[in-house]
Amino acid sequence: AGLIGIGGGMVLGPLMLVMGIHPRVSTATTATMIVLTSSSVAIMFVTSGLVPWSYAVWFFFVCLTGAYLGKKYIDGYVKKTGKASILIGILATIIALATIGCLVIVFTRLAANNWCFAGFSQWCYVSSDDG
Repeated sequence: AGLIGIGGGMVLGPLMLVMGIHPRVSTATTATMIVLTSSSVAIMFVTSGLVPWSYAVWFFFVCLTGAYLGKKYIDGYVKKTGKASILIGILATIIALATIGCLVIVFTRLAANNWCFAGFSQWCYVSSDDG
């Protein structure tokens, strides 16, 4: 959850919009929260040896480039058209894609484990004992 910023992106972002905070302020605040939480978790994973340094550096630069280009073009579009609603649409799309991705992962893992969650296997299979 910390790695992808669920608390900042998927909970507080829409909450701030419902509270009436301007979409630009909400998006900037959400982005800041995601950067802080995901960076701290990523550093923890890399320093503990769970993620190779080469992967971490590669993904850092890919994400940095994508964030810079996305911010540049989206800001340009909003300034040119005055339509800040694109920010809400992007936030909604990201939340929808994350939800779909989570469901795909859950169902894929369930199918691989014969439709039984790990830790619940004692209730997943009916024994043929009559005793």
